[in-house]
Amino acid sequence: MSTDMTQFPEASRPFAEQLERRTARLLNIHAGMAASPAVIAAFAGLSAGVAKHATFGTATREAIALAVGNQNGCDYCQAAHTVSAKRAGLTDEQILQIRAGEVTFDPKLAALLEVARAAAANTGTVPAEVRDHASAAGWSDEELQELFAHLAVNLYTNFFNHYAGTELDFPSAPSLT
Repeated sequence: MSTDMTQFPEASRPFAEQLERRTARLLNIHAGMAASPAVIAAFAGLSAGVAKHATFGTATREAIALAVGNQNGCDYCQAAHTVSAKRAGLTDEQILQIRAGEVTFDPKLAALLEVARAAAANTGTVPAEVRDHASAAGWSDEELQELFAHLAVNLYTNFFNHYAGTELDFPSAPSLT
């Protein structure tokens, strides 16, 4: 897949340039999306909207991406978000725990990620006991609803990468076994 913007449809180029500025280089996922103006525009709009209005900190957003990426078996997203989670301050051990669904270092985060995994695995359906556990752990209704915006971004990229077979441009995420 070419990362040469002159090869993209004209309507895709502004979105590709915006994403390149945000990530300091044009990632393979963004180059793949740029083949269709609708795909890259939808991703850019959704991710920009979430970024502008999100209340979760960077480490929490990265944890969500790692949990959802693992739930969906997205190697690209697990690799990319392992790198960005480290930049957000998560340790290698914490990243492995998040990906494995065995978070012991932060019970509140563990409860949120349990909701994320359940929603990703069950087309948005979250068992009442999982939601109740997250509420009891201190997550507000507004925060639990915000989680679905983060899920939308991550499901979009997971599904796109599965469809496109996006080539890794990050080191592979460490094995969980």
